[in-house]
This record gives sequence, structure tokens and C-alpha cells, in this order.
Amino acid sequence: MTKPISLTLTTTDLDALAGAEGKLAIVVTPDGKMDQPARRVNRLTKGAVARLTESKKWEKMKPGEGFVIGFPVGLAAEALSVVKLDRRPKLDEARKAGAELARFKGDAALTLAASNQGRLDELALGLILRGYAFTTHQTEERDAIQDARFMVNKPEEQEQALASIRARAEGVFFTRDLVSEPANVLTTQEFADRLEAMRDLGLKVEVLEEDKLTDLGMGALLGVGQGSESPSKVVVMEWTGGGDEAPLALVGKGVVFDTGGISLKPAAGMEDMTMDMGGAGVVSGVMRTLALRKAKANVVGLVGLVENMPDGRAQRPGDVVRSMKGDTIEVINTDAEGRLVLADVLWYAQERFRPAGVIDLATLTGAIIIGLGHENAGVFSNDNGFANSFLRAARAEEEGAWRLPLGKAYDKLIKSDIADMKNTGGRPAGSITAAQFLQRFIKEDCPWIHLDIAGVAHVKSDTALAPKGATGWGVLALDRLVRDGYEADPAADG
Repeated sequence: MTKPISLTLTTTDLDALAGAEGKLAIVVTPDGKMDQPARRVNRLTKGAVARLTESKKWEKMKPGEGFVIGFPVGLAAEALSVVKLDRRPKLDEARKAGAELARFKGDAALTLAASNQGRLDELALGLILRGYAFTTHQTEERDAIQDARFMVNKPEEQEQALASIRARAEGVFFTRDLVSEPANVLTTQEFADRLEAMRDLGLKVEVLEEDKLTDLGMGALLGVGQGSESPSKVVVMEWTGGGDEAPLALVGKGVVFDTGGISLKPAAGMEDMTMDMGGAGVVSGVMRTLALRKAKANVVGLVGLVENMPDGRAQRPGDVVRSMKGDTIEVINTDAEGRLVLADVLWYAQERFRPAGVIDLATLTGAIIIGLGHENAGVFSNDNGFANSFLRAARAEEEGAWRLPLGKAYDKLIKSDIADMKNTGGRPAGSITAAQFLQRFIKEDCPWIHLDIAGVAHVKSDTALAPKGATGWGVLALDRLVRDGYEADPAADG
């Protein structure tokens, strides 16, 4: 797994500022007021910091932005970063400030001197998340910050919050690594092996193989993977930190590579289909975070792992499969495979765990990108209170999400002449009809949310907290949802 930036907390040491190597960072408020470390650095640099804060450049800078002074006089550091930030900044400003500190290359170490800085934990999270780079298959060493030291007045008061930040960041990194891996590496077996390794964190992990899936009647899921050499699997991860409460169930689509099957995708851009297991990646990252921070909640994560390949044994357009629920599905397009995987895993999750609620995540439709771009995931739900709880969590974590409608009128688009339903309703309302399909596999008394993350799981350009590629979208929002709504004692975790 990609190693996050190592963070340590120390007491403020004014004498050490002049000799700090690598990159040194200080925080100054928008009105130019400096805390003790900043004042000390200003003196060492013979007033360079004050000159900056009195300049027009400083006036134009937004909170969270920084200005770099290269090889500053009076300091051993190669660069001094002066960050413009309130003492009690907004969450997004604090994370942005941390991300700014991670952008500069050429430094193996960073020292941040901010004796009384509020939201230091969120600044640290921004630093870690923006410092991610997937370099597993590159031979050149990465040129970036590896270690960070934060000088604060009372490090012991910050340590608990920082421990939670480390857990959340590691969950995001785990998701990003999974989504970034090529399909010849992250096979269904390798994916399952990585999840089984999380038993060391206290998770209960069970792998259901094809013979068990056949016995359970998961014909929809098995049909997707029958043209691949990689065996289809369902992995169940349980975290039981909340007593006897019914669990929250998270279900992820894990198509490790999607050619479209017999309904073959165009060649251009098909290499991006290594990310079609993004939903399963997010579920896995959330479960890792919950285990690392010892969440006081019951959560079960289930992922359906398949590969969609064209082969002599592959599923054909026009085939009819029977789901675990017993409903029959006419396969109109083999490239609408994710909903077939989710249908069986959703039903299994409800039958086995009787959850308090179910949230599924999937890179399900290209239509959601047409509708919402890469700024928001599509949110569909049968329960207003449940949906609003998630949307609040997503807003709190600055992860874009937008609710879209469901309705019986859309059902006619997936009506089949020869089976109970079709697996696609064509181009009109494509994301909605996919959600309508999934809703047929949700029991009437079960609160449910479907998250279509096709536009946010993997992006073509840098974001505020991630380089281009896998974002890890959803790990923070779902962890927040658990903390706010499912923890037995949320305050105990900080």
C-alpha cells in the first residue's frame, strides 16, 4: 500500500527553526498577525515575512493559499512557505492549506511551526491526501515530502485528532491504490487477498467462491464473469464495534476490468476501465478506516468481484439470467453489467444481515458524467431521512453529491417482453433507470441509497486534494456518516 506522509507532533522549539532543513512552513492570519514562531522566522529572515504580508501579493491571496520564499536568508531550509490562514479557519481552507504544502517537490521533510493553529488536524489531512502518488510501477524514486513535523504548543491535545486523521487518510489511500492498479495485477483473486489481509486490523473477512455463489443462486452476478479466467467472488467484511445494533451495510461493485463483454466497448479509453471496481474500492477503504480508528459501530462491507470479458463462454445479449431474489433479467447489453453484480449482492446483504440501511456504490453509468460531470456523485434513495443524512456528511467533508429522482414512471423503460425486467432502458434517463433496476432488489422496509460514482472515482486532472487519477471519493463522507449517525459513542472517538 502507498505509504502516507509520516506525521509527528512536537512542542514548539523556537531555537530549532533556524536549523530546520527541507521546507519550513509558518502560518500568518489574513490581517498579517503572526504567532510566536512566525515572528521568530520574520526576525531570522530580516523582515521578509512582514514585507510579504504588507504587499499587494498578500492582499490577492485567498485563505489557504501559500507563498514560497526560496532559500531564505537566515534559515537552513531550502524553502519557506508562508500560509495565509485564520486562527480558526473553515474546514476547506485548512485542508487547502495543507494541500498547498504538499505540492512543492524536492523536499524530503517539512516542518510546520504553528503554535496555536486551529484545525491543525484538517490541515494535516490536506497535506497527506494531496501528497499521494501511485508510483508502485515506476522505477524512478518519487521526489516529494515523506516526513512532516508539526510544532505546536500542546501536542498531546492534538494527538487523538491526528490519529483519526491517519486512519481516514489510510482508508483513502487504500481505495486510491485499488482503483489505480492495472487489471493484470488486481485480479479478482488479488483483490480478495488484499481484503483478507485486513483481518490483521480486526475485521472479520469471508470470501464466497463460485460454488457457494452458485448454491446461493447468484445467477446475475455469475453471468457477468463467466467469460473470464478470473473467478467471480463476493467478499464480506464485518466490523462489530457497536454492540447488538443492526449493521449499516455498504455494497460495492467490483468489476476489476470491463471490456463491455460481447457488447464490446470502443478501444479508445478502454484502459480506464481498470477503475470499474471503484465502488468496491471505496467500501474497502471505509472498512479499513473504521477498523483503524476502532469505530464504535456495526458496519458490514460486501463487494462483488468479477471481470467482464468477451469469450466463447461469455454472456450474450438476449440471454436471460435468474437473480438470487428469484427475478429473471433479460440481458439487453452486456456492458450494463454492474447492476447485475449489485442486484445479487444487495439481496444477499439484506437476507443475511437484516441491516439498518444499505448504501451501494458503483461506477455505474456514463450518463451520470453527462449529467453531473466530475463534481458530484449521483445520489438515489427510497428514504428522505437517510438520503439527507448522507448528503450532510458529504457536504461536511467537501465531497460533491447531488440527489436525483426515482419514480415508477421510469420502470416502463426496463420492462421486458420475455423476463421480469431488462438490464438497461437505453439512453434516456440512463442513470435513473439503472437506479430503478437496483431498487427492485431492495426490500420495502429497508432504507437504501445508491451512489453512482462514475464521475468522481477517477478524474483526468488534479483536484484540490488529489492528483489526477483515483480520488478515493466517498471514504471521508461515509466515515463521517458512520461517526455522526451510527457510533455508539461518537464523542469517544474525537
